[in-house]
Amino acid sequence: MGSDILTGLGLVFLAFGIFTFFTAVLGLYRFDRALNRMHAAAVGDALGIFCILVGIVLFHAPTLASLKALLILVFLWITSPVASHLIAQVETVTNPNLKAECKVEIR
Repeated sequence: MGSDILTGLGLVFLAFGIFTFFTAVLGLYRFDRALNRMHAAAVGDALGIFCILVGIVLFHAPTLASLKALLILVFLWITSPVASHLIAQVETVTNPNLKAECKVEIR
């Protein structure tokens, strides 16, 4: 009974993680500006990795594999936002048309 619940929760997390990755890819194609694309990729990457690795941990609950997945999760959750921030910082420093791209449209 308990393992069936963990398996079901693991499948839900895996499915939501895959859905998050697909919506991040859709955001990469739909957005016009580089910073918007980077934001969609970073959020989708962080949430997708979290959900998929939590699903893997739930599949392999009391084993060494779940501990390894948790360590991978911690490492990726630390490094992925830092890498995205550095990429955004490079874009803001090197883009000469940044002020025109960041102008707020009044409707």
